[in-house]
Amino acid sequence: MMALLRSLRFRPMTFADIPDVIVLERATYPQPWSEAIFRDELSQPNRVYVVAESEGEMVGFAGLMLIEDDAHVTTLAVKTGARKSGLGTRLMLELIAAGLGRGARNLTLEVRATNEGAQRLYQRFGMVSVGVRKHYYRDDDAVIMWATDIDQPEYGARLDEIRSSLEVVS
Repeated sequence: MMALLRSLRFRPMTFADIPDVIVLERATYPQPWSEAIFRDELSQPNRVYVVAESEGEMVGFAGLMLIEDDAHVTTLAVKTGARKSGLGTRLMLELIAAGLGRGARNLTLEVRATNEGAQRLYQRFGMVSVGVRKHYYRDDDAVIMWATDIDQPEYGARLDEIRSSLEVVS
């Protein structure tokens, strides 16, 4: 895990990444997105997708859709061997920074009702459950989560605290 954190880097997702993204997508989600969906997403001007690499290998990715002043997390996946390393937290920090850079004031997403680990991650970022979308997934409901006023100093202090809690990356 320490080697992963030391060599970790983030960069924008490209079309050339899609084959590796699809492999991780299929290993992560019971209803994975297709190559066509990722191609379409990367073609949209109001989307931000990032990949995390360690020693040249993709270990995670995440996406964001921006609609007016709302940043909607569309996806986040971490390779099995890299889970519980802080990578999901780092991917969220990358997405939030991108959203703030494009004028976002609010953050939202849907998460599987049964995915308590992901919900804890999002709660760390001040996201709270505001409702449920019944049967959002074929086999599960989705919890709708929001964090508002992410452009305010109080939220910036939360992000600073999260960053400082992570191990220093060299």
